[in-house]
Amino acid sequence: MMRADLELIYDWVPEGAHVLDLACGDGELLETLARSKGVTGYGLEIDHEGINACLARGVNVIEHNLDDGLSSFCDNSYDQVIMTQALQALRRPDKMLDEMLRVAEEGIITFPNFAYWRHRVHLGLRGYMPVSKSLPHAWYDTPNIHLSTFNDFEHLCREKGLVIVDRAVGVGDHQGHWKSRLWPNLFGEIAIFRVRRR
Repeated sequence: MMRADLELIYDWVPEGAHVLDLACGDGELLETLARSKGVTGYGLEIDHEGINACLARGVNVIEHNLDDGLSSFCDNSYDQVIMTQALQALRRPDKMLDEMLRVAEEGIITFPNFAYWRHRVHLGLRGYMPVSKSLPHAWYDTPNIHLSTFNDFEHLCREKGLVIVDRAVGVGDHQGHWKSRLWPNLFGEIAIFRVRRR
């Protein structure tokens, strides 16, 4: 069974699409999409364990540091570019969003929502940076350098003139309930967006 955010993404990828999966991890999403929907494409990954897992699954994978951009990929060479749980670890998430939508007409992005109510309570009552399932590292060893919220990402999309085609909310290991859909910035633990150029 895939993570809840990957299950939502799965539904947003059309049959036979050509997909680039950034920070693809062990390749589970691409393998599932290829098997069930006839999707083709590549994963980009920097971690050697992830690369080996992709190869074991039969997923096409390229070793690549996302902070180097996507200059080796042509404009509009993919139908969708997907990036799960990596936006917050990049030096320039705004530039990567530009690159994603240069390479494909549509991008799907997920990231931990730092405004999630449990994170707010943890920081407010304890006075320490929160550590949770969606933010599992201590402040001093975290790869997350740009924590953001639903509102921050929507604001960035407006600034860039992007269309938010769809958005969804993940809470823990399941999709969000009505409260998280109504107030995603407060009750959504994982932000999931599908965006495109105007």
